[in-house]
Amino acid sequence: MFYQPGITPHNLPRDPFKVKSPDPRSPHPHPAPPDAPEQACVVPRPIGWISTRSPTGTANLAPYSQFNNLTFDPPYVMFSGNQTAGGARKDTVVNAEATGEFVWNLATYPLRDAVNVTAEQTAYGVDEFARAGLRKQRATLVDVDMVAQSPVKFECRYHSTLRLPGNPPMGTVDIIIGRVVGIHVADGVLTEGLVDIAKTQPIARCGYYEYARVSETFEMVIPGDAKVLYGLEGSAARNAEERRGGKERGAKL
Repeated sequence: MFYQPGITPHNLPRDPFKVKSPDPRSPHPHPAPPDAPEQACVVPRPIGWISTRSPTGTANLAPYSQFNNLTFDPPYVMFSGNQTAGGARKDTVVNAEATGEFVWNLATYPLRDAVNVTAEQTAYGVDEFARAGLRKQRATLVDVDMVAQSPVKFECRYHSTLRLPGNPPMGTVDIIIGRVVGIHVADGVLTEGLVDIAKTQPIARCGYYEYARVSETFEMVIPGDAKVLYGLEGSAARNAEERRGGKERGAKL
């Protein structure tokens, strides 16, 4: 099959690109399947379980299925939030821009129900930690609450927003980029000094209303120049060594 998004029909019962979640405030909470397919193909997607704090001090927590790391030295992450069904910007976006801070919390299988509770769109100023029965943990470097039960957390300072225009009311998206300034890893999820996926049990978004639990991995080392590997490992220390070596070689020329 082939179709052009927004131009030609895909003739499938649900959109393979991304199924649109129904508005919980709608009188029809389970509407007919949407008319467009794509994010069932871009899978699995890491979940950006983002906590922020409003300018007046209210905690906010919500998951975003467009989340990823961008680079490692220094580390940056991004998440994107579409507008609401009412055409408004997401609370997380508003708070991150207003305060300049946010935290990414690893969404795990044991915390899946809480992740789902915090996905509900509520009025601005509602504390999703309390709604989901989650314990708060104060961050070290930013003034934001973290999910205490989550085994991995990134403290982030806001860097910039890239706003992509889309069709109303929900199509426009804000891409938030933040620099990671602090990382928390629970000792209990480490095995021989490495973060153990079997212990963290991260969950990821798939298509439609489906999720995946990551509990098994395999390893492959790419062939070629071994120097490329430290970039894949995200080793800032090795990158610093290469940087110093480059300066020394340049000074000798």
